Parts: sequence; C-alpha cells; structure tokens
Amino acid sequence: MADGDNVKVWEKAEKMLAKGNATGCLDLLREIDPAGENATTLRIAGEATWAIAKKKDSRAEYRKAAGLLRDSVKQAPRNKTNNSVYNSLLNEMQEKGIKETSFPRLINDGTPTLAGIGALIGAITVALLVVKAASYTPPTDLPTEAKMRMTWTDANGLFNDEVITISLDPSSAPVHVENLHLHAVEGNYDNTQFHRIIDNFMIQGGDFELGNGAGGYAAKWYGYCDGVAMDSSMDCSNGRLYTIPDEADNGLVHTPCTISMAKTENPNTGGSQFFLIPEDSTPSWLDNVHTVFGDITDGCEHVTSISEVQTPNTNPEDSRNSDEPYNPVTLVSVTTNGGEDAPWWYFW
Repeated sequence: MADGDNVKVWEKAEKMLAKGNATGCLDLLREIDPAGENATTLRIAGEATWAIAKKKDSRAEYRKAAGLLRDSVKQAPRNKTNNSVYNSLLNEMQEKGIKETSFPRLINDGTPTLAGIGALIGAITVALLVVKAASYTPPTDLPTEAKMRMTWTDANGLFNDEVITISLDPSSAPVHVENLHLHAVEGNYDNTQFHRIIDNFMIQGGDFELGNGAGGYAAKWYGYCDGVAMDSSMDCSNGRLYTIPDEADNGLVHTPCTISMAKTENPNTGGSQFFLIPEDSTPSWLDNVHTVFGDITDGCEHVTSISEVQTPNTNPEDSRNSDEPYNPVTLVSVTTNGGEDAPWWYFW
C-alpha cells in the first residue's frame, strides 16, 4: 500500500480510537500492516491496546501496549509523538506497579524467523486445543520470587497495607510456580479476597472466579480436567475445569511461613487457590497431599496477623459455621520476578 494510502488509513484508525472503537482500530491496522513494519502503525496499535488495557484493567494488555510502543520507538527513535506516548504509558504502568516485558519478534522484514515459524505451529496447536499432557515441559525461566500486597483490619481494629515476599521453588514444583505466575501476569489475583481464615492454621485465597472457595481454575491446560488425566484438552468440556497435577511428593513440607496449593479431597484438583501458613502453624498432616511450592521470606508476621482476625467460628456469639472474616482481607496484587509474561505464540 502506498504511503499516501497508509496515511489515510492511520487517520481513519485514529478516529475510530477516538470514538472508543479500539478493537476496530486494531483490525484496520492489521489489514494494512500485518507484520507491524511501520512505526506509526505500531504507535497507533499501542494506543489502541492501551485503551483496551484501561477498560479491562489488564496487566497483560498493558504489557502488550508497552511492547508495541517500544517497537515503534525502536523503528523511529527521533519521533517525538512515539516517544511521548511510550513514556506516558510507562509512567502509568509504574504508578500501577506493572513491569514492562520484552517479547521476541516473530517476523523480520516480512519473513518469518525461526521463532515465528515455531510460533505459528504453536498458535495452530493452541487454537485446536490439542495439547498432550505427557508432552508438558516446564519453561526454563520460571520466576523464583513473588510479592503479594495485602490489606486487612487486624484484631486490634487497625488497618494494614503490607507486602510479603515469597521465595518460589520452580525446581521442586514447576507446574505450581508457573500456574501462580500466569495467574499473576493476567491479573487474576488482583483485588481478590482471602475467603477462609483459621487461626493457628492458615489463610486461604486465590478464588478469582467466585470469591468463596468454590471457584478458580488452572491458568492453562496441564493435562487434567477436574482431576482426571486426559490426553487432550478437547476432551475437557469446559476450560473452567482445568486443574493441575499434584507435585506433593517433592520433599517440601508444611512448615511455618510456607505457601501451598489448595484443592479438593481428590488428587490433581488444584486450580488457582493457595494458602499461606502463619508463624505459629505446622500442619504436617497436609504433607504429601498438598503441594508446597515456596517459603515466605519476608513479612510472615503479616500472615500471622491476618490469621488472627475474627470470623464467625472464633466469635462465641455467632452461631454460623464460617471461616470467612468479618472484615475484608484483600489480596491487592501478586507480582513475580521472571518467566514468560505472555504465551510465546503472541501476535499483536
């Protein structure tokens, strides 16, 4: 397409974006520049993706927007508009505590790279949802640390806003570490509740679906559908039934200040929920049943404080059988220090 025609399409795309049609804007840009070879295309696409990120409040979309705008600046480093938009986005991401991530280029000068060819194969595989359980190989760059920001009103009536640091163990529980990381990247844990709190035992959260302990599912297909091993995800009737395989025989045990996977009484039924063990608890009866996949290295006293908040089961004047706290205990955010922030078959 001639440069003059491109300019007309860019103007039309910007008008669509101004009217709130970010998706239509992206579709139009893909038609004229499917490889993302022009800096202006990438800049407008970045702005459209940024608009989608704001609407969805999605960390993943913010990172996609950053990748597009970063590429626009690389292609036209002296373009003031591209640089200004990119810096504005980075400032907003910093305020929100969202890290920027780099993605590999899949197309170079209109020719697919080796990564691009592999990505295309992966995209077809994912689109068909045919992923063999036995073929799963954990990534080699899994994160080794997670930070959880939590807010709560303690037993003394004081409001708290604190962060705990967790040392993850990808060598002993790679599936569990990856699953937590992918949920964190997607923002699934953001502003969810710790719905089950038992003093001298643990605090449980991570149900981003229902918020009451009955919801949540694996971040991707790991070969299990509601605890049953299956050769293909096509055999699982619903993505909300995806679960992860147990790694409870990894030698890690439930000592104070550890993180472990919540699940039903049946094996291989973990999804997104986890529990944190306070300083005064050693629930050894969970060893080799639930999977421990990390240690709280900083801020465990905050977990202990949360475990002491009042629930109906700790209030003699309340006859209800419930471990849900009276006042919200909120998991504000979860961030990790590495790993893939988006599937490698990602196309803009």
